[in-house]
Amino acid sequence: MTGTDVQKEAEDSGPSGYAAARLRLLTEETRSGPPRRAALAELTDDWLTGLFSAGAEGLRGASLVAVGGYGRGELSPRSDLDLLLLHDGSDTKAVATLADRLWYPVWDLGLDLDHSVRTPAEARKTAGEDLKVQLGLLDARHIAGDLGLTSSLRTAVLADWRNQAPKRLPELQELCAERAERQGELQYLLEPDLKEARGGLRDATALRAVAASWLADAPREGLADARRRLLDVRDALHLATGRATDRLALQEQDQVAAELGLLDADTLLRQVYEAARVISYASDVTWREVGRVLRSRAVRPRLRAMLGGGKPTAERSPLAEGVVEQDGEVVLARAARPERDPVLPLRAAAAAAQAGLPLSLHAVRRLAATVRPLPTPWPAEAREQLVTLLGSGRPTIEVWEALEAEGLITRLLPDWERVRCRPQRNAVHLWTVDRHLIETAVRASEFTRRVSRPDLLLVAALLHDIGKGWPGDHSVAGEIIAKDVATRIGFDRHDVNVIATLVRHHLTLIDTATRRDLEDPATVRSVAEAVGSEGTLELLHALTEADALATGPAAWSSWRGSLVADLVKRVSAVLAGDAPDDPEEAAPTAEQERLALEAAATGSPVLSLRAQTEPPAGQEPSGDPEPLGVELLIAVPDQPGVLPAVAGVLAVHRLTVRTAELRSLHLPDGVDGSVLLLDWRVAAEYGSLPQAARLRSDLVRALDGSLDIAGRLAERDAAYPRRRGVVAPAARVSVHPAASRLATVIEVRSQDAPGLLFRIGRALEDANVRVRSAHVSTLGANAVDAFYVTGPEGAPLPGDEAAAVARKLEETLRG
Repeated sequence: MTGTDVQKEAEDSGPSGYAAARLRLLTEETRSGPPRRAALAELTDDWLTGLFSAGAEGLRGASLVAVGGYGRGELSPRSDLDLLLLHDGSDTKAVATLADRLWYPVWDLGLDLDHSVRTPAEARKTAGEDLKVQLGLLDARHIAGDLGLTSSLRTAVLADWRNQAPKRLPELQELCAERAERQGELQYLLEPDLKEARGGLRDATALRAVAASWLADAPREGLADARRRLLDVRDALHLATGRATDRLALQEQDQVAAELGLLDADTLLRQVYEAARVISYASDVTWREVGRVLRSRAVRPRLRAMLGGGKPTAERSPLAEGVVEQDGEVVLARAARPERDPVLPLRAAAAAAQAGLPLSLHAVRRLAATVRPLPTPWPAEAREQLVTLLGSGRPTIEVWEALEAEGLITRLLPDWERVRCRPQRNAVHLWTVDRHLIETAVRASEFTRRVSRPDLLLVAALLHDIGKGWPGDHSVAGEIIAKDVATRIGFDRHDVNVIATLVRHHLTLIDTATRRDLEDPATVRSVAEAVGSEGTLELLHALTEADALATGPAAWSSWRGSLVADLVKRVSAVLAGDAPDDPEEAAPTAEQERLALEAAATGSPVLSLRAQTEPPAGQEPSGDPEPLGVELLIAVPDQPGVLPAVAGVLAVHRLTVRTAELRSLHLPDGVDGSVLLLDWRVAAEYGSLPQAARLRSDLVRALDGSLDIAGRLAERDAAYPRRRGVVAPAARVSVHPAASRLATVIEVRSQDAPGLLFRIGRALEDANVRVRSAHVSTLGANAVDAFYVTGPEGAPLPGDEAAAVARKLEETLRG
């Protein structure tokens, strides 16, 4: 039977004919999706038109209007009918009689009905008072009766909406936020509400309303398809259950998947999650644009008055090379060339996350369209920017989702595709696999002060479940994938093996601590053999906790934490060996000795700047080494204040310190005096490096006290106030009394920041301790610094004095 035959049957047979035609339409295998929804709406239109015509004989000034989903011509099998009987108020008694003749047949068929009877003035008044009514009227569609009456109302409602948009859109945004808080995020729920959850059909309708306001518009790519997929799933859910439900319950997912011709329930959920992700991202971008437009409208009159009516220019503030902040978003600088700068996506993402700002839609799309692939292995800067992004805490999530929405994540990490939107059928898990991995990195960023290699912790957090979706044990599969990814990212052979070990054994501590007898020596030995070193154990302990916290509240507790800590303590005792040789005893190179002799002879600083390189991970040096930055060698006659002076000069010149070593050199016999050698790797924060002569001149002034470093840095901070952004974990300072026989080792773990090393060096000088050697490393946004200090006489500090220095230094960094 054709669609025309179905409609004719409905017209000829009244309500029973409509019911039969409706049933026949819904059971047709040849029609589904948008064609079936449109056909069902058309069939219903024809039936209601017949009812209206029969009941409105002789009545003028009345029309029947479909609103909401029915107004859009989208009827799912068990959708309710949203109807408005509109009239001009001239014959209310006749209108009441007509209403009865319309509503009762609908109820008699058991269909859900949302109905109202109003004049145009009443409809507009109710819409002004009730946002949900106004949203429904935005999709008003004429069915029967006085077309002019319906058209007039539509025109008036749209005009009202556009005039009131500055007031109503924030109200709509708040409504969406409240609903998301109640219903959760569709893209992560195991039993999602397709309509009410964030990223569902309600949000898609809200985006249509924003577009109708002409104030802002949603990103359209993929949005219509995402909405269609959710509607298709709802259709199948209605047919499978025979109920008007929007909740995709676990027990119905297999049947719904079969109805849609999908492989299984996991495939169904993945499609739902992908659609929800598109709508959620479009919502984020759209509401951000609404906020920007409303702020601009509020500020513009004042600015115009101040500028004499001229158009204000948006302020652009630099964040990183090729990346600036504008209007509360991170955009590309005018001089940025993505086609020549493959690191730019990661640099922009890291800058955005560190500043706590969103990446602009235009910037992400430009990057996706023009940027070249990264070489293999990645350049050192790309690796560091990835670590910085992962270590930025909660803002990482929004930035990561922006990159993923335009396909940049799977281009950077092709293995990500298998875990993207992958459901986890475990009540303990709150998230899909991909979001769980990002959540774990966010949690791990809180523990970067607990480990000596935060970069390895953050990358392992990102990859620890990367094996899910492959056959067999995901930890075993993940170890192989993680080794490949870490090598591609550019870690050396040792670091690759550590990351692979962390991924392979990310469940070992929690499983052993909660399921094995820790008093059995064999249990502890097996874990020690699996882990291999104290450094890896430290990382695994932090990863275990981050993974559990990112899983959900049921996965971690103080009891579980105490069991894991006890196991780590026992394993650490097994792994503990002889203390390593003191790092200050290493012999100098010929270049270092030459500079030291020149400094001793001249009594002033001597420095050298040269490019520094390293071979690709896991390979011997080749003819095309990878540039790492610039190596800065400085030899200075031993004197107080060298560390803060050098660090301060570098901070004044906007040089970022990536690694640094300071140690005292023993000069050859016959050469008087003592020389401090500083071997640092630096990079320009913006632009090019300063001249070596300028650095030396400023260093001489800093050492003799004529250059006020603290004042210069304070002036710069005042000129460029800190942006809101990542709330970093507090600095942590600890004493390691057994780490050296000749000095006291003080370790600082802190958020990297301009002038950080200057502040540390000045605080140590104020504490009247001598820095025998320093070992500084910047890993992403984290600084991990170890200082070998002694008292004025050259002996290690007593325990209480060392603790006091550590406390004072911690207070300084937290101030």
